[in-house]
Amino acid sequence: MIRIFYRKGGEILLTQSEKQFAAIARDNLLWIDLISPSGEEKRATETLLEIEIQSRAEAEEIESSSRFSEDDKAIYANTNFLSPADDEMLMDPVSFVLMDKTLITLREVPLRSFDTLQRKIQALPGQFPDGFTVFVEIMDKRIDLDADIVELISKDVSQFSKRINQQEDINEEFLLDINQLQENAMFVRENIVDKQRLLSNIVKSKRCPKNSELREDLSVILQDIASLINHTNFAFERLEYLQETVVGLINLEQNNIMKIFTFVSLLLMPATLVASFYGMNVTLPFAEKWWAWISIAALMILLIVSIWLVFKHKKML
Repeated sequence: MIRIFYRKGGEILLTQSEKQFAAIARDNLLWIDLISPSGEEKRATETLLEIEIQSRAEAEEIESSSRFSEDDKAIYANTNFLSPADDEMLMDPVSFVLMDKTLITLREVPLRSFDTLQRKIQALPGQFPDGFTVFVEIMDKRIDLDADIVELISKDVSQFSKRINQQEDINEEFLLDINQLQENAMFVRENIVDKQRLLSNIVKSKRCPKNSELREDLSVILQDIASLINHTNFAFERLEYLQETVVGLINLEQNNIMKIFTFVSLLLMPATLVASFYGMNVTLPFAEKWWAWISIAALMILLIVSIWLVFKHKKML
């Protein structure tokens, strides 16, 4: 699918056919949004702009240190947009090409930040004079969504902390849940840092417009990103603390179980020794007396009670 936003008079219009390129002046092109494009749509865009647009596979293979590049024609940027799914995060690669006053985006799936912006562009055309302003608005909305994800993680951390304080279902499965949330927090942090690096490179680029308002917007976004990174770090540290607490509680519970088994073994050991002695296949003169077995039973009970009292006195129970 292709969506072409272009200026005409004081309006921004939308067409969804690459065949309309011939009817649109090059300087009037604002934003070309490629969503899992066909080969024909991709080739038509490349031919019109005289550039090469990366495929999704190429975008995914790019190292994090090489997600930004530029030449004498355009700025090329790649990043990933995250979306929560069950207990994990889905990663959707998005490629940007900033060329003169035109923005080209390539993605494979619908994204909320894009859909919301497309409605705003047509409703408020005066706020989007060029492709750079569209790009900045996309990143601003994306950081807002990342902030929502970080907030969800923080809420989950608080829920885990509450369950630990109330000692609800503290077991190995609970520990695995904390570990998964820790992985998600780390994943989100890496993604936000990736965007920070990308935007910092764009601000330093000679092709970035000197528009003071645009640069101020980028600075605000970078400040928001820095705050999100701090928030994510705090959530990650809390998760580490909770993980250590859960491990300690599980170890304590296991130690208590071993303590019970040890106590029972020690408690019954003297009585077992007495029973073994009188159970030997030998003749004992006093064993045939009528009071012998009562005495033996009393001795066994006395030994058990004595050991129990010793443990209780030592506060080992």
